[in-house]
Amino acid sequence: MQTKKTAAISIIILSLITVISCNELDKLLTFTVSDEVTFKINSGLSINTPFEVATPDVTTNSSTEFNNNNTDANLVKDATLREIKLSILNPADKTFSFLKSVHIYISTTADDEIELAYLDNINTAVNTINLTCTTKNLDKYIKASSYKLRTAITTKETYSQDIEVKANISFKVTADPFN
Repeated sequence: MQTKKTAAISIIILSLITVISCNELDKLLTFTVSDEVTFKINSGLSINTPFEVATPDVTTNSSTEFNNNNTDANLVKDATLREIKLSILNPADKTFSFLKSVHIYISTTADDEIELAYLDNINTAVNTINLTCTTKNLDKYIKASSYKLRTAITTKETYSQDIEVKANISFKVTADPFN
C-alpha cells in the first residue's frame, strides 16, 4: 500500500515539474515582434459611412527578431497580437473624437484576410488609442516577409485636414525548439 502511495505522489510531483518546466520554457522562448506603419485619413469623408483607408504594405522585421532570439521562422509555434496603438501624428492638436469605429485586417499574398483588431463606439478626445486585439493565431502572417493591412473606419464628425496616423503593432511570438 505504501508503494502505491509513493508511486502516486511521485507521478503527481513529476507532472507538476513537467507543467512548470513547460511554462518556464515557453516564457524563455516567447518574445515580441514590433512593426509600425503610417497612413493618412483623407478629409471630406461622409459621416456614418464606412470607408477604407489606404494602408501601405508592412515589411516585417520578424527575421531579425527571430535571429535576435536564437530561433527561425520554421520554429515559430504561435503568434498572437499583443497590441495595436494608433497615434495621430498630424495635425498635432487633433484627437480621435472624429472617429466612430476602426477595424484593421491583415493578409498576405498567400493567406486570407482576417480581422486583427478593432475599436467601436469610440468616445475619447485623446490622440492615442489602443485597439481591441483578436485572439487569432497569426504565425503564418508574422513568418511572411511582408503583410498587408486594410483599415476600415467610420467617422462621426467632419474635419477639414487630412489626418496622419501611426500604427504601432506588437506581436507575441513563441518558438518551439523541438519542432
